[in-house]
Amino acid sequence: MAEVGGSDAVRDELESERVRLRKHIEELASDADGAPAHDENFADSAQVAAEMGEARALAGSLREQLDDVEEALKALDEGRYGLCEVCSQPIAEARLEAMPTTRRCIDHA
Repeated sequence: MAEVGGSDAVRDELESERVRLRKHIEELASDADGAPAHDENFADSAQVAAEMGEARALAGSLREQLDDVEEALKALDEGRYGLCEVCSQPIAEARLEAMPTTRRCIDHA
């Protein structure tokens, strides 16, 4: 697609988001590695287990976002960024500004 909001600006924004997401994922992984060990009788074991579950869920969500960013960067490289993956029509610029990783126009969202 031709210069959607300036492809250099879009690329910069996506690359910054990729760095931010990777850092956050790494921080979650290092926090999990440093989690204190506890036995089954530990009073807060349920709380620790719940927090670990929340961290895993957050990490999964961040990985999905990272995958979307990677796909958007790939689309930029291949010249198909800003085109709907269903109908191949241009995605509205306002939609791309609000959701730079979107792959579908509003009609196919």
